[in-house]
Amino acid sequence: MIRRAAVLLVFVVSACLLLLNAASGEGPMKIGSPAFSENGKIPKEYTCDGQDTSPPLVIENPPANTASFALIMDDPDAPVGTWVHWVVWNIDPATRELATAAVPKGAVQGINDFGKKAYGGPCPPSGSHRYFFKLYALNAPLTLAPGSTKGDLEKAMKEHILARAELVGKFR
Repeated sequence: MIRRAAVLLVFVVSACLLLLNAASGEGPMKIGSPAFSENGKIPKEYTCDGQDTSPPLVIENPPANTASFALIMDDPDAPVGTWVHWVVWNIDPATRELATAAVPKGAVQGINDFGKKAYGGPCPPSGSHRYFFKLYALNAPLTLAPGSTKGDLEKAMKEHILARAELVGKFR
């Protein structure tokens, strides 16, 4: 009987929290793009077949106590293992849009697997690949040197992640 009451209480509290979030317009953090949909095709202009510029990205519903964002774009389908295309951190917490071909003011770029401190667009040697744009809301800015790697970033932000969101695009 006590166990049943405890389960019911957890259910009621969870439902109330969901209703409160829905009523306030809040929800889980999201990352999206007006250029392509979730699991949609990344347009040519954002790839090595086009201008090789970063696509526009939109951030929704970050936690209220977000102090900075970090972004990693990688391709787990690369023949040599996961290929890192973009590493950016210390994105201002007020940022809700990342414009095409732009790094937000004050943000720091790490080195990608092309050996550059920049965005490197999709450029699969063959077949269709998935590209993961992973956004992290952090409770503090990070003290990493420009040119740090994805691994350095993941290690530095490990204890600071408040929320995570992901957008997947495809390119052939």
